[in-house]
Amino acid sequence: MDGASHQLISFGATFLAGAINSVAGGGTLVSFPALIWLGLPSTIANATSTVAIWPGSLGGMLGFRKNLQGMEPRMYALIAPSLIGGVAGAVLLRLTPTSLFDRLVPLLILFATCLFMAQDAVQRVLGRVGQAGADPERGARWFYTALAFQLVVALYGGYFGAGLGIMMLAALGIIGFTDIHQMNGLKNLLALCINGVAAMYFVWKGMVYWPDVVVMAIGAIAGGVFGAGLAKRLGRMTVRRVVIAVGLVMAVKLFLK
Repeated sequence: MDGASHQLISFGATFLAGAINSVAGGGTLVSFPALIWLGLPSTIANATSTVAIWPGSLGGMLGFRKNLQGMEPRMYALIAPSLIGGVAGAVLLRLTPTSLFDRLVPLLILFATCLFMAQDAVQRVLGRVGQAGADPERGARWFYTALAFQLVVALYGGYFGAGLGIMMLAALGIIGFTDIHQMNGLKNLLALCINGVAAMYFVWKGMVYWPDVVVMAIGAIAGGVFGAGLAKRLGRMTVRRVVIAVGLVMAVKLFLK
């Protein structure tokens, strides 16, 4: 495949990912497999995708920043395990032999796709669990559990990351959050921390394919801005079905490879 075709596919995949993220989330299930299909080693593809998609996390956090006003100050303590877990996950990825990661990728994609499929069910449960967690005494107990859980979530996010947002929303619901917009604001802030420290580590260790990063970053931004209209016209359910189909097809293809 020539360089122009490679970059065109990179741009198209992240344009679609940016549009999907703007209405449903799960764009990584499109951008990451696309890089593998283009021939990048799986660990390099994962690191490159993380760095390229990171600006989207920043935009998402800024978009929900007003919803963080009035949040309990102690919730910002979740930033600490996010940073620690994000770095640890990135280090673990670098230490994982590419041959081993190749065998893990189908399982990771399948796991992330199943999380995405369960997203609506998770959202329905959040309200009921959140009301239970709103009790001050029980909420305090759950908070310390959530700190530990966030460390595990961040470790996963630094290592792979697809489906990360769904896991964090579930954790915030258990703590006692009931405002979905505030939950999304904190989720984006924590994702910004996780992906940010992981991206810096990948850059430091030379794990990033820069020609794709530049093209993909432009594609992700353009998809978020201009592709959102198309995604909205298609409808949330159609977008979700596209993401699920891509995830399942890629998982099966890589299992059979």
